[in-house]
Amino acid sequence: MIRKLLRRVFLRGEPAHRPAELIPAERHGIRPEQVSAAARRTCEILQAAGHKAYVVGGAVRDLIAGIQPKDFDVATDATPEQVRALFRRSRIIGRRFQIVHVLHGAETIEVSTFRAAHDEATLKDEHGRVLADNVWGTMEEDAARRDFTINALYYDPTTQQVFDYHHGVRDLQRKTLRMIGDPRARYREDPVRMLRAVRLAAKLDLRMDPQVEAPIREMAPLIEHVPAARLFDEMLKLLLSGHAVEAVHRLREAGLHHGLLPLLDVILEQPLGEKFVMLALEDTDRRVKEGRRTSPGFLFATLLWHEVLANWQARQQAGELPVPALNAAMDEVLTVQGEKLAITRRIIGDIKEIWLMQPRFDKRAGRAPFRLVEQPRFRAAWDFLRLRCESGEAPMELADWWARFAAADNATREAMLKPTPVGTKKRRRRRSSRKADDAAAVAAE
Repeated sequence: MIRKLLRRVFLRGEPAHRPAELIPAERHGIRPEQVSAAARRTCEILQAAGHKAYVVGGAVRDLIAGIQPKDFDVATDATPEQVRALFRRSRIIGRRFQIVHVLHGAETIEVSTFRAAHDEATLKDEHGRVLADNVWGTMEEDAARRDFTINALYYDPTTQQVFDYHHGVRDLQRKTLRMIGDPRARYREDPVRMLRAVRLAAKLDLRMDPQVEAPIREMAPLIEHVPAARLFDEMLKLLLSGHAVEAVHRLREAGLHHGLLPLLDVILEQPLGEKFVMLALEDTDRRVKEGRRTSPGFLFATLLWHEVLANWQARQQAGELPVPALNAAMDEVLTVQGEKLAITRRIIGDIKEIWLMQPRFDKRAGRAPFRLVEQPRFRAAWDFLRLRCESGEAPMELADWWARFAAADNATREAMLKPTPVGTKKRRRRRSSRKADDAAAVAAE
């Protein structure tokens, strides 16, 4: 009880009681039909059971900014166990930050309980990163412990009002990214907030408040202590936000690109490497904005290709054969990368497949082209080749030839094949040992 009282009185230097500004629909502009039916239904069931429940955070922020959210989260004063009891299709997940996944058809709604503000008793590591965050609190406390003012917004689908505790709507309108509380303390609690600041500023075209921006370069090393899996998730959000080009520019300005993708800063200082990476990011941004499918494997394959390429060339110059040299180069680069970002095994498989198909595009004679176009990942590998050609790494004629070959019928493909290089020996299929033994027996007779 004493801890709770002190927490409310000394909440990060904020007033003990900060009433929310209630913003009506005509001011915030959110229409009920813009909110998913699953999120509305989740709030209705919780409210009918006597609980507070609101659509919260990024979904509210994006709707006010005129962007349709990809997903919707709900915040409530119900505990995870109480939420679980109200929804048959639900499950409690997480340890550090316990939430409930509520399933409505194919849609999943994340429901979190109002969190209390952090205090001296909060479990943290030696760098100040919060390790446990499951102390329940009030709606005011929950708003105060969120990171940015534009994320501390709560929308009630029933009354269509937005609860705004920290002038988040005003900041959105003024195109300003402000932190709730002391930015240095908030970055120590969760260093990922530095990446989130860059992502939000790029996505919403916001100007960072000087107090938000100033500590980032100095505190960037704290990101080294973030679990690799969590860092990978945040980087995926940044790179697949539809604003990856702007985000990478801002990462570089803030000094955050060093170490996130090992040696990415070196790549971005090389004309050929930077052109290739930026073409890939522009292509990804375009696909996201057009609502087309994007592939994390393809994206990371492009970001790390020039490291693999340099390593591969160095190994061949040292006398290694091309294919073994490429395999060794891939493994070395991905091992270094894995120390920072926990790329999943499935995505690593996609990355390697795209890389391993690149040397095969140089073979345009014999049956090799026919086998290559039948590969399941041919289209992704060809898209990768096209970027290599557009950046100047390979001749554009190569990508054009493969595009024509893939679209042609068999007769046209046969006519397109290049002559077999002079001196190339046709590989003879080795006879099985049984056939060899039979042949030897016949000869002996």
